[in-house]
Amino acid sequence: MRPRRGSLVGLVVLVACTATSTTIPPTSSTASPTPTVSVRPPVSTGGRWTTYQGDPARSGVAAGPSLADVRHAWTSVKLDGTIYPEPLAIGARVITATENDTVYALDAATGAVVWSRHVGMPVDSATLPCGNIVPTSGITATPVVDPATGVLYVAAFQSPARHELFALRVASGVVLWHRPIDPPGMDPRTQQLRSALTLANGSVYVAYGGLFGDCGSYHGWVAGVAADGSGPLFDYRAPTTNAGGIWAPSGPAVDGDGHLFVATGNSFSGDTFDHGDSVIELSPQLKELGFFAPADWAALNTGDVVLGSVGPAVLPDGRIFQIGKGGVGYLLDASDLGGIGGQLASAPVCGGSFGGTAHDGRTIYVPCRDGLVALRVAGDGRSFRQVWRTSAFDAGPPIVAGGLVWTVDLSSSALLGFDPADGHEVERRPMDEVSHFASPSSAPGCLFVPTYRTITAFCRAGA
Repeated sequence: MRPRRGSLVGLVVLVACTATSTTIPPTSSTASPTPTVSVRPPVSTGGRWTTYQGDPARSGVAAGPSLADVRHAWTSVKLDGTIYPEPLAIGARVITATENDTVYALDAATGAVVWSRHVGMPVDSATLPCGNIVPTSGITATPVVDPATGVLYVAAFQSPARHELFALRVASGVVLWHRPIDPPGMDPRTQQLRSALTLANGSVYVAYGGLFGDCGSYHGWVAGVAADGSGPLFDYRAPTTNAGGIWAPSGPAVDGDGHLFVATGNSFSGDTFDHGDSVIELSPQLKELGFFAPADWAALNTGDVVLGSVGPAVLPDGRIFQIGKGGVGYLLDASDLGGIGGQLASAPVCGGSFGGTAHDGRTIYVPCRDGLVALRVAGDGRSFRQVWRTSAFDAGPPIVAGGLVWTVDLSSSALLGFDPADGHEVERRPMDEVSHFASPSSAPGCLFVPTYRTITAFCRAGA
């Protein structure tokens, strides 16, 4: 992986807790510093954003009241490590995690730490053969919550180098179970778990790519376990000779049949196709059902023009949209991805895309290194066109909430809101510096945004 710098139902009623800090082992309790609070909105206990981009299709769309003219509500205290996941929101809690292998639940109304759980010792980055997450590598992937059971799933990189899946109680942070999730034959030292976790088909899925720098031997893997932690691990490995990691932050996307769609990065093959720079469809049991690769896959491989820098988007009416580092968009038929060169439509979109898209009906919002672009799929589902494009900025993965399209300017560390009709800028709110691929999330009346070490909430008055 060579990235740039830079089915769910039910409602969980959460139990109010005092601020605690716990670790495994031992357990300890400390007082939490007071977060910075500007406007203290009464946040709805019905808010829910339980997976990356809000749903398994990775649409990034949230219902709720208007978010025009939002104000800074609170900024949490500095947490104990760098934050890469998209914040999750469930009931009156905001969930996040750090590269120090610590999971936090924050009060959605104040930002105060309700509980924290240190699940183990992260890996010293200096002991890894390459990479750009420093000084430690711990929890990078966005967790997932099952609102029907109140269980939070988190994947942690731990010392000695291995990946472990934890199931925690959302209300209290109590660990229900944990188990290894590295497939047999995989070297955890050269594999990074950046892609968001996926909950579907009664299973939790994780996806692996390589480290920044493409060191050693690694592959694109997807692994799954039963959501109750029982039974064997099952997995899929992209059949590359080497590389072809699955590393986009958005993670596997799921269609209405429970099929998973993932995108791989470049492999090291320039003559024989081996599933590098591809979109791959997997069954719930992680059996390959089909694939797509651009006709110029060999040039993408050798030029490091990664297709899998963004995860697939599952659109309505059986369509898949894919874009990558090269900035070319591909519209695919989910029932038959088309093999090599078999897209329904393709066209240049922008100067390169990273992270994850958002889509509202037939409109797709694409984050690019040179701005945010809106595309619309034709009524017959066989083509797409540009609707609008913003001025140039380094756009993070967008969401659609409160009547606006929201994204983070990764260069200036500002939260931006755009009119979905014509793309004109409506909101701009400065923040602290953000990490790679920072993406906001939403609950009714509020937005939650990760910075390097804090979570910041922007809310409408009286939310």
